[in-house]
Amino acid sequence: MTDETMTGETTGADDVDAPMTNDQPAAASRTVAVDATDAVDADVQIGAADATDAVDEMGDTNAHAQTIAASEMNAEDVDAQPNVANASVRTDADADGDATDGVDATEATDTPHVEPLTTTYERLRHSTDAAELHEFARRPLPDRGEQAAFSRATALLEAVAGNPHTPEEDRVFLASTMPFPNVLVKLSEDPSAVVRQAVAANIDDKNWLVGRLTKDDTPAVRDEALRNKRTSWKMRLEGAQDPEMDVDTLDFLSRLGAELEPDANVVLSSMVRRAVALNPNASQEILERLSADSSDEVVHAARRRLGQ
Repeated sequence: MTDETMTGETTGADDVDAPMTNDQPAAASRTVAVDATDAVDADVQIGAADATDAVDEMGDTNAHAQTIAASEMNAEDVDAQPNVANASVRTDADADGDATDGVDATEATDTPHVEPLTTTYERLRHSTDAAELHEFARRPLPDRGEQAAFSRATALLEAVAGNPHTPEEDRVFLASTMPFPNVLVKLSEDPSAVVRQAVAANIDDKNWLVGRLTKDDTPAVRDEALRNKRTSWKMRLEGAQDPEMDVDTLDFLSRLGAELEPDANVVLSSMVRRAVALNPNASQEILERLSADSSDEVVHAARRRLGQ
């Protein structure tokens, strides 16, 4: 075989193979087209599947929302039932309240009218009805815990105490037993010396009130006031120095800090006894007793009066 033959055969073979080589791009194109179609179909299927899943999810969501809404509605229904019961209870309570209001109104209607304090006070202050005044003077006082009633009663006692038409025995009773300054002040100005004397002896007197009674015009009132433990030492000293003081009162004052009130202030009580020793109305018996007093000043004053 010659070289040309070999070359021709080779060339022919190349020609035969050439068309096959030229067809490869077309086949590749067809393959790509098929792949693209498959991809599109796959995407469509995936999209359809996603859409179906989305619809299913929406359905599930709506169903869940409906379930929640139904639960809330049921809960509201459950809550509404106690409210209905409460409304019934309130209605019953309101009915009871209305009934109670009716009872209160009836009780208020049945409550007796109470006269204003100022009206009652003025009426008693100017009353000439001895029986009414006696009844008020002897009426038991309310308990102190009932403050309004207690204050009213003590205020009315002041009006009764200051009324001269109140029987004297009732005024003496009030002067002897009442601890209230407003009542005792009224009675300390009473025209009856017996009433004033009862005030002077009252151990609930304020010291300024009993001190004022030590200057009373009636000796019995002064004497009683000086004997009252509420009397200040100043008032007692002035009483011991009074040249018009009676012997009985001087005798009482001469024993203060010794036989009477032994725990009294030593200096003040000895000053009172010394003043008694110097008083011109002191009796011989008083002077002799004071001449043996425990205080040197009292002894010296008494002995000088005795001329010793």
